[in-house]
Amino acid sequence: MTVTIKDVARKAGVSPSTVSRVLSNHPRISLETSRKVKSIMEEMGYHPNIMAKSLVSKTTNSICIILPKPAEELFSNLFFMELIRGIVTQASRAGYDVLISSGANEKEELESVSRLLKGRRVDGVILLYSRKDDAVIDFLRSNGYPFVLVGRSDKYDDILSVDTDNVMAAFDATSHLISMGHQRIGFVSGPPNLIVSRDRLEGYRQAMAKHGLEIRQEWIVEGEFLQDSGYRAMSFFMNLPNRPTALVVVDDMVSFGVLRGLNELKFSVPEDLCLVSFNNIPISELSSPPISSIDIGIYHLGYTASQVLIQTIQETEAGAGYTNRFIIPHRLVVRESSMHSPGKN
Repeated sequence: MTVTIKDVARKAGVSPSTVSRVLSNHPRISLETSRKVKSIMEEMGYHPNIMAKSLVSKTTNSICIILPKPAEELFSNLFFMELIRGIVTQASRAGYDVLISSGANEKEELESVSRLLKGRRVDGVILLYSRKDDAVIDFLRSNGYPFVLVGRSDKYDDILSVDTDNVMAAFDATSHLISMGHQRIGFVSGPPNLIVSRDRLEGYRQAMAKHGLEIRQEWIVEGEFLQDSGYRAMSFFMNLPNRPTALVVVDDMVSFGVLRGLNELKFSVPEDLCLVSFNNIPISELSSPPISSIDIGIYHLGYTASQVLIQTIQETEAGAGYTNRFIIPHRLVVRESSMHSPGKN
């Protein structure tokens, strides 16, 4: 005989609606009640009908992560792996499954998001990027779909977002190099259409301006968040007649390419060129030399984004009072790559 919610509720001494809330990990259910009900479910061999539950509640208990590029490129960058780990950990604890979708371009991403949400396959979306004039954000916002942006929008102030203060983070990274005596400091940037690239470049500019230091256009190179971008940039930088003595690099993976390029050109870090990077992924301290990096709390970015989205989907009273923008603190981790002053033997 099939065990029903009413059977579980009767034995637990609670209402069927309480059992349903336990199944959906509703925050209003006490830990004691949740444990009691789950124990009775296990004892009675009760297994929820997920499809029926979805039809009744009009929810799927699933969220989707939208990747900004084809997955094969992103998964080579440990930043995204750690970000997704944070998202999945929190979602799992809340009883949600996680889907991952990607597209080769903005049009494909938009089609994927539309298909998932209009087909009621997921309850909400986490975007792992923020672009200028983003059509995906426009679509989600105009249709009232729950979503959280990892980053910030330059167009809307009312959307949920979880971010680092990237302007201040880059300001701190640049200021550290200035404190070491560097005056000729370059910047290896990411794609200019990404807000994170623009914000980190702005922080670099602000720090240089505050200290009255010259910024030359040839000291700023744009690329992708890939090792090859850093590798290619070195051929350009190290052949400048008045080359920088230090670099701020937009991402740790790009920094690994910088180190590889410098090594092939027979330059050494930090003796010939100092550098500071961003994200502080675990292998930053294992590189040769260990890389100074801004720790932006990648795991916590993902965990918080997942938490905020799920609370928004559930429309709890706590969620209704939330601010729109969550800032995860950053810190500079100083290692060997930046510990050298220009002209020092």
